[in-house]
Amino acid sequence: MMQKRWFQTLIALILVFLLIILVKEANFIFSPIFQLVGAVALPVIGAGLLFYITRPLMHLLEKMKLHRLLAIMIIFILLIVAMFVAARYIFPSLQSQFSKLVSNIPGWISTLEGLIEYWQDNQRSIPDEVNEAINHIRSNLQSYIQSTMSFIFGFIGEFISIMFAMVLIPFFLFFMLKDGEKFVPFITQFFEKKKADNIRSLFYKIDEALTSYIQGQIIVALCIGTLLYVGYSIIGLHYALTLAIFGLVINVIPFIGPYIAVTPAIIVGFFQDPLMPVWVAVITVIAQQIEGNLVSPNVMGKALHLHPLTVITVVLAAGSIAGFLGMLFAIPLYAVVKTIISHFYQTYQDAQKNDEDALI
Repeated sequence: MMQKRWFQTLIALILVFLLIILVKEANFIFSPIFQLVGAVALPVIGAGLLFYITRPLMHLLEKMKLHRLLAIMIIFILLIVAMFVAARYIFPSLQSQFSKLVSNIPGWISTLEGLIEYWQDNQRSIPDEVNEAINHIRSNLQSYIQSTMSFIFGFIGEFISIMFAMVLIPFFLFFMLKDGEKFVPFITQFFEKKKADNIRSLFYKIDEALTSYIQGQIIVALCIGTLLYVGYSIIGLHYALTLAIFGLVINVIPFIGPYIAVTPAIIVGFFQDPLMPVWVAVITVIAQQIEGNLVSPNVMGKALHLHPLTVITVVLAAGSIAGFLGMLFAIPLYAVVKTIISHFYQTYQDAQKNDEDALI
């Protein structure tokens, strides 16, 4: 029985669960390690995202016969210029619009409460149960809106906390661009040739999946953000830049992102003009149609092919566990896990087939 693969798999699962229990019971030992990993994780993830964004440019510069170090220097100069332009022309306007938006929220709440009260006073045939429900909602309206706005704009606080870790990002990014190709050979040198080839194939599959997804999602989000800003500006929506940038960031979340992104724009449009939410919806639909029919088919053609229900389930579960950052990184992490499982399952099938051929 010890030679049966299903029995070996069962033993491996039992050992994994025992290891989890051991780690939980010995938390006082592993807690400092987890804190250290958590402190390093943010700059590594940030540098990794920039690595996947800037690596094609580095390869393009190398094809133009530029030395890698010179290509990396050019990339850093471009990043510094982009940050300067954002700090000089975008951030001041964004900060001003966001401050005005937050300061107007209490007035909007009072207006909405007045509208509900006026509607109740002019309706004589409302059942008592409905009246009680409306009164309950009206009495808790401010807390509902505040919690909703906290969820919508909560990523800003998380973004600010990430900023403190950004000091290390340039250092990690530099060495990722310079020595990125050396990582896989360094890992595989400790294994025999057959296992080394298998591990090398796994790393290349993970790299391909992450490259397609990260580059595709960022390009799509930039296109959506630009289209939303142009559309909001055309219809005269207040706080167009703030709402468009919010849409840009949230659209990185697959499937759910567009619905979350349009929510604050519709709320702002409602208090600006009763017809404005209709125009906001039209702009959103146009932007999504352009993205879905022109941008995504060309940019995301090699990206992950996941069922929408799977994506929604993973994103919601990650959001409930880790908030906005969980929703942001849920799909890439799921893609890595899926790639690893698929790879080893394929390896297992190939081993089974080779054993059958050997018996024949």
